[in-house]
Amino acid sequence: MGKKAVVLLSGGLDSATCLAAAKADGFEVYAMSFDYGQRHRSELEAARRVAASFGVREHRIFDLNLRQWGGSALTEDIDVPREEAQGIPVTYVPARNLVFLSLAAAWAETLGCCDIYIGVNSVDYSNYPDCRSEFISAFTQAVDLGTKAADEDWKWNIHTPLQNLSKADIIRLGVSLGVDYSKTISCYQADDDGRSCGECASCRLRKDGFAAAGIADPTRYI
Repeated sequence: MGKKAVVLLSGGLDSATCLAAAKADGFEVYAMSFDYGQRHRSELEAARRVAASFGVREHRIFDLNLRQWGGSALTEDIDVPREEAQGIPVTYVPARNLVFLSLAAAWAETLGCCDIYIGVNSVDYSNYPDCRSEFISAFTQAVDLGTKAADEDWKWNIHTPLQNLSKADIIRLGVSLGVDYSKTISCYQADDDGRSCGECASCRLRKDGFAAAGIADPTRYI
């Protein structure tokens, strides 16, 4: 297997930092984003900007319509909450990371690589079950058994460089790796011009992260 990695890139703060970490680790990056019917579609333009700024080898946007069954404020006409909720919030998209990682593994196999980066986090993760370290460990075992790895004597590496970092720590790391956060979008309901609402739970988490890191927030807010 060569020094290539598939990086899941949403266009948000975390995934941009994750991509920068993959580059810093010496990988040739193949970025993968998803047009899954999300209400915050401006994040796809952000993903393009981030991919271009880091000169990735290839950036693909995969069409995957999760609005077919909805089940989330991001894929259905449900109000986006302004505050973090107790338990699993309505912005959780059912099994999203399970689906995304599976597709990333499929692309990685065709590229001849066994490394995947994903910006999941167990600290400021909004109670999403598919961001927990236990899920990543279980997925790694499953993909080892369900792909060529089972017969060709190699293993998958699912990299989660942000797993145990606070939002402030993630921002500090990204700045040290050259991430331009003005190119990213975290807002769940950014407008067509890419401006963030500044009020949803994701915007609040981002604002608090920059404040805690002591770094000026470059986000364009409405």
